[in-house]
Parts: sequence; structure tokens; C-alpha cells
Amino acid sequence: MSELGTMQAELRTAADPARARFLARFFKTGPGEYAEGDLFLGITVPAVRKISRKHRQAPEQDVVQLLASPYHEERLLALLILVEQYRRGDPSRKQAIFELYLSCISRVNNWDLVDITAQHIIGSHLYGKDTSILTRLARSENLWERRIAMLSTYYFIRRGEADEALRIAGMLVNDSHDLIHKAVGWMLREVGKRCSVGIECRFLDRHVASMPRTMLRYAIELFPENLKAHYLSRKEAAGAGVLSRRRSAGRSSEAPQRHR
Repeated sequence: MSELGTMQAELRTAADPARARFLARFFKTGPGEYAEGDLFLGITVPAVRKISRKHRQAPEQDVVQLLASPYHEERLLALLILVEQYRRGDPSRKQAIFELYLSCISRVNNWDLVDITAQHIIGSHLYGKDTSILTRLARSENLWERRIAMLSTYYFIRRGEADEALRIAGMLVNDSHDLIHKAVGWMLREVGKRCSVGIECRFLDRHVASMPRTMLRYAIELFPENLKAHYLSRKEAAGAGVLSRRRSAGRSSEAPQRHR
């Protein structure tokens, strides 16, 4: 049996139909949901990781075929193998994996697939280099590309550097999707944890009035209670101000009608 066939057989041995049904609901695969049509075998992440360690030297063509699979866990396996190959690779291999990831980026199409790979491949590769590709990804209409842009900066944050994360967060602070709200809030929280609370607070001071509440709650999760209360009250006050202005505008537009 080929290595590709062996990997697929090992995944199916670990499959659990009941878990597959649960995962399909958990990852929002229904009509109109963010992962519409994604298919699951029902395998735990630790089980997929175990298989990936056995096949960490799998040939690139097998990895590409796994990435093309409609099954989530096959794509997960491929990405875990790429992360390990990138970590162990020489500069030319790292460049090849970086380019492969970008060429197959449409297959990195759920939040877990983004979160386990973006910092380790995209973030690692761009560290100390031109990061304009993150700008392009952050401006993408594709939800997962925007999340990749944000999560890639985790590599920078973990090295005590906040600037790139704050730049991308600033681009996404008014994004409409809940999964971006959570990603930005998470990275802001990590900036406060690993870089400086003061740096995070300066960003919040500029954006607290307009950022989504979910983003704010993720960002301030590790703050002391008094600082949490400070930002939540500022957010509430900003919301009340917007509502008041809307009511005033509504009354102004109705006033001429009452005189007719």
C-alpha cells in the first residue's frame, strides 16, 4: 500500500461516526454556515497528531492529495505534517512549504486548521522579512485568509514583538465576522500577556468605542477586575451615545412630517 493509502487507512481505523456527527455540528457545516459542506470522519486531534508523527516525512504529492480531500481530518493531517516538515526543514525546504501553503490556502478552511498552522508556517517564515502578504490576506474577502493574517502574528507576539499584531488588528478591528472578532481579541490578549499590558491598553483606548463586544471581552480576559470594568463601561457608554444620536436623528427626520 502507498504511504497515502496507509495514512488514509489509519485515519479510517480511528474514525467514529457518532463523533463525526458532533463535529459537523460543532464546526458549523450546515447550509449557510461558515464551514458549509465540510465532512468529518470523527477523529480526535491527538489521534490525528499521532498519525502525523508516524508520517512526518510523507512525500509532498501525498500531502497535496490529503489537502485536496473533502474530509476535514485528512486536511488536518496534511497540515500537521507540513508544520513538522517546516520546523525540521532547511531554508530551501521552508521556502517550498511556505509557497505550498499559500498555493493551497483555500484548503485551510476552518478555524482549527488556521490556528494550528498560521503562526508556525506563515508567521515563522515572515518573521524579520517583508510582511506585506499579511496585508493582502487581511484585506481578503475570504474569512479564513483574514484569520490566517491575524493568527500569523502570534509568532511575532511570542517573541515579544507587538507591532505587526497591532497593525493587522487595526485592519480587522471592525470586521463583521464573529470568528475574526475572537481571533483579534485573542491576539490582543496575548499582546498584553507576552509583550506589555500598556501596549494593549493603548490599542484599546483608540478602538474600544468601535470594536465588537466579543473582541473586547476576549482582549480583556486576563485583566484585573477593575481594568475590565473600566473598558466595559467605556464600551457601554459609547454604545449608549450611538443609540442616543440615532434617536435624535430619527426625531429630527420625523419633525417636518408632524407639521404637514
